[in-house]
Amino acid sequence: MAKVLVVGGAGYIGSHVVLELLDKGHEVVVFDNLSTGQKVNLFDKAEFVQGDILDVRALENVMSRNFDVVIHMAALKAVGESMAKPEIYATGNITGGVNILNAMVKFNVKNIVFSSSAAVYGMPKYLPVDEKHEKEPINFYGYTKSFFEDLMDWYHNLKAINFISLRYFNAVGYDALGRVKGKEKNPQNLLPIIIEAATGKRNGFEIYGNDYDTEDGTCERDYIHVSDLASAHEKAVCYLMTEKKSHVLNLGTGQAVSVRQMVEATEKVIGRPLKYAYAPRRPGDPAKLVATSSLARQVLGWTPKYTNIKDIIQTTWNMEK
Repeated sequence: MAKVLVVGGAGYIGSHVVLELLDKGHEVVVFDNLSTGQKVNLFDKAEFVQGDILDVRALENVMSRNFDVVIHMAALKAVGESMAKPEIYATGNITGGVNILNAMVKFNVKNIVFSSSAAVYGMPKYLPVDEKHEKEPINFYGYTKSFFEDLMDWYHNLKAINFISLRYFNAVGYDALGRVKGKEKNPQNLLPIIIEAATGKRNGFEIYGNDYDTEDGTCERDYIHVSDLASAHEKAVCYLMTEKKSHVLNLGTGQAVSVRQMVEATEKVIGRPLKYAYAPRRPGDPAKLVATSSLARQVLGWTPKYTNIKDIIQTTWNMEK
């Protein structure tokens, strides 16, 4: 078992990762500034240290405690905001990440798992997207993820830090046992918006574009359950502890689900129709984005369990209720 520092462990995905680590018997310390993370997402078995990755002293204080692995999940992630306020994203996602790596060097922590994104790829040149696809991010958020991956590669070569970068596709769902209590703050993604419309928190929603070259004209995406993401992080921790090799890995199901299919499946789960309207396409939205995660299966022995979209929606609906 490993002693793991989870930076950003009180957030939506982070809390699920902490839960998986605890379930598997690891010792966990959560470091979070609670800007988007929530105290309700903290678990008794994990020690909590409140602090910010931009506060070098606080970061070094916690890093000095002989960790085997760091999981770095602390980041700003709103694509539109990253284009309007790049200075905030450069500071939070790049400077903060540099601070983590430098603290690891100072205290001889040799392993890091990084929360990356399919946004590093930009517009897909072929499908399914594999890890050899060139990185051409089309928004500043994606650029910050791509930049930090390159930075880890340099620190791997120069400072012998091993890393696994996990490129998420579309994260959805909640812990099926209801153990994560805090809902994601200010969700930007499709399913939470649909669910908020289902509960009356929104007066309907918009589907951006119904004239794409897809089966029903709406965008298709690869949705991966957050508990499957968490499982991959735990397996990455174990891999780094034993193999001490670096990898970049996609995390998706390999299944394309359209916006219309997501809406229709949600209507079946909740038992009533939803109010929505079609709107013009958003700039920069690819018609289809789907991953191959065969490398993650090969390297980590990881397989997603949640492959039925209705099961994924049900965990989100249960959380909302």
